[in-house]
Amino acid sequence: MTEQTAASRDMANAIRALAMDAVQQADSGHPGMPMGMADVATVLFSKFLKFDASEPNWPDRDRFILSAGHGSMLLYALLHL
Repeated sequence: MTEQTAASRDMANAIRALAMDAVQQADSGHPGMPMGMADVATVLFSKFLKFDASEPNWPDRDRFILSAGHGSMLLYALLHL
């Protein structure tokens, strides 16, 4: 396993943990989508999408459209990390 793969695995696992914690803390929600899509989202955000979470109005950023509202914790976790 390469260092990059280990880092990606750790990030995906952090997303899963954040999703579980947030749903439990809110006593509401569904962690299935963030947990299932953590690996895919990690690759998209770390290798392909251009964005800067500290500059949400950057005009040249890529947009990530998440139509499943119950999976919004995935986006929150990605932007947090």
